[in-house]
Amino acid sequence: MATSLSPNSGDSEVGAASTRREGSRIPAIEPAQTAVLVMHYQTDILGLFPSVAPALLANTRKLCDAARTKGVSVYFANLRFSPGYPEVSPLNKNGQGIKQLGLFVDDQTSPELGQRACEPVIVAHRASVFFGTDLQARLLAQGIDSLIMVGIASTGVVLSSVAYASDADFRLYTVKDCCYDPDQVVHEHLFSTAFDSRTTVLSLEEALLLLA
Repeated sequence: MATSLSPNSGDSEVGAASTRREGSRIPAIEPAQTAVLVMHYQTDILGLFPSVAPALLANTRKLCDAARTKGVSVYFANLRFSPGYPEVSPLNKNGQGIKQLGLFVDDQTSPELGQRACEPVIVAHRASVFFGTDLQARLLAQGIDSLIMVGIASTGVVLSSVAYASDADFRLYTVKDCCYDPDQVVHEHLFSTAFDSRTTVLSLEEALLLLA
C-alpha cells in the first residue's frame, strides 16, 4: 500500500533510505537522460479505488515534483478509447472486460498531480503504454534511456510496460509506494520477483533521495 512522508518522521525515513541506497548501490541517474513515467493515474481509475487514492496521489505528486525540481522529464500515459470502443478487438479478453466497465472515454489525468503544459500524455489502447504508441520513439528522440515507472494497476499496466521496457534495454526503476493493485498478494509477489529482476525497486523515500 502507498505510504506518505510525515513532517515528524521525514528526516529519519530519508536517513534510512540513504543507508539502504548505499548498501544496495542504487544506480545514480543522469537527469537529462531520465524520465518519470506515470501510468494510468487518471480520474476513472482512481475513482475505482477511493480508499487508497488519496495516499497514492499524494505519493506520486511528491515524486513528480521532485523530478521537476531535478530537471527530470515527467510523462503521463493514460488508457483511452473512443465512444463505442472501436479500438477493442472481440478477440481481446482483457479489452472486452474494459469495455464492459464503460470507462476511459472522457476522463483525464488526475489533476492532483499538477501536470504541466510541457509534460506529454501518451494515449494507449492496451495495457502496455508502449504497444501501438509513439512513446519509445519520443523517449529515444530526447536521449532518455532510464525510466522511473509508477502506475495502477501492478498486474496490468505496470507489468506489461515493465516487460516491454526491459526488453527495449531501458534502465528501469519502479517506485512501489506509487503503484497499486487490488490483489495485494500478487502485488507483493510481483515486486519481489518479476519487477525485482527487471527494475531497481525503490520506496518513495529512496526515490526522493535519488532525485534530491
